[in-house]
Amino acid sequence: MNKQDARPAAGFSYSRATFEQLVDSALAHAKKLGATDAGAEASEGCGLSVSVRKGELENVERNRDKSLGVTVYVGHRRGNASTSDFSEAAIQRTVQAAYDIARFTAEDPVAGLPEAGDIAGPDEQPDLDLFHPWAIDSEGAARVALACEAAAMNTDKRITNSEGAGVSAQQSHFFSAHSRGFRGGYASSRHSISVAPIAGKGDGMQRDAWYSSMRGADALAAPEVIGRYAAERALSRLKSRKITTRECPVLYESPLAAGLLGGFVQAVSGGSLYRRSTFLLDSLGKKVFPDHIDVQEDPHIRRGKGSAAFDEEGVRTKARKVVDAGEVQGYFLSSYSARKLGMKTTGNAGGSHNLTLTSRLTRPSDDLDEMLRKLGTGLFVIELMGQGVNYVTGDYSRGASGFWVENGKIAYPVQEITIAGNMKDMFMGIQAIGADTYNYGAKTVGSVLINKMKVAGS
Repeated sequence: MNKQDARPAAGFSYSRATFEQLVDSALAHAKKLGATDAGAEASEGCGLSVSVRKGELENVERNRDKSLGVTVYVGHRRGNASTSDFSEAAIQRTVQAAYDIARFTAEDPVAGLPEAGDIAGPDEQPDLDLFHPWAIDSEGAARVALACEAAAMNTDKRITNSEGAGVSAQQSHFFSAHSRGFRGGYASSRHSISVAPIAGKGDGMQRDAWYSSMRGADALAAPEVIGRYAAERALSRLKSRKITTRECPVLYESPLAAGLLGGFVQAVSGGSLYRRSTFLLDSLGKKVFPDHIDVQEDPHIRRGKGSAAFDEEGVRTKARKVVDAGEVQGYFLSSYSARKLGMKTTGNAGGSHNLTLTSRLTRPSDDLDEMLRKLGTGLFVIELMGQGVNYVTGDYSRGASGFWVENGKIAYPVQEITIAGNMKDMFMGIQAIGADTYNYGAKTVGSVLINKMKVAGS
């Protein structure tokens, strides 16, 4: 949305100009009360979610929410409060509440807004093409969801049931400003189609799911393609068996491999580092991955699901190499965590932006079949259960299911197993990354082959 827009954009109740007035009013009142610094953000979100099951409409939900959040600093004391009432009286009450919290909270010497030199100016806020509203009504969304589920059910007579299909169309916008000079905001959208079919009968039933999620509906996979692929995944898991306990190489399917990258991000994020609750403490400049591994962050990809010209504090974002030839080049820091560590913010208040995990050994021909060949004999994992990761020690243990692979070919599906290791060893044990890249939220990675892990079965 253009900064000068006086009318709301499609589907919104409030314009950018209205949000600017609300935020400026809050900041002015904070200053009047005697705050040394203050920030405020006005936001609005709306959307449609439709779900179907077994050919019948199940739920239609419309959501619309709005909020004004205010953060007030009295010296190094911080308070914040929020309201969904945009009246002047409510704004003043909210600012007063944030101010009162700040006055009575404990002083924190590193609390405060970002430094002026780190803030994204107006000319450092490119339009990243993140707003693509989907003009779909509940009837249209139901038709898409039904087509997706029907494609799954019609794939094979062994598809016997369904947990349903869904369509979601969501959009939001915000404006944020603070007393260090930052002013900015933008609109964004996120749409998705999903389905979860069930194959087989009785104790032999297997389920799987697939989805497509994009900024614009024009980039979503066709509902029929999503349905058929989800059904094929469920069918491939029929007649799953257990395997005996062993140690073997493990290949993570690309959507799961994004979770390994997420584990690395958590381990080198500010909160974990200053609390000293991470297995990658003091890893800057040290080798955490093999020489062939790189991790890139690029916040400015047009339509990217993790794109942002500035972080949640208004700090400018920039492309960087987080890992170069296996060596950690940077952490993920907000202004607060950076000050706690005696470092500079990396523009990651709110999380990472468009990360890619790549190998210098990957060739364009390294599709899934080739990665299975590289696995040789071992476990190909397509589903993980539980949250068995200890980020203090790096110990990793997750329930899993997938396929046993022999001589580079899938032999049979397996289930009710546990895979275990330590994330330090797992990162250093990455042998290959596939060209079968998959974008999972703000992370993009191909399938990942780890040289050895413990597999606990029967």
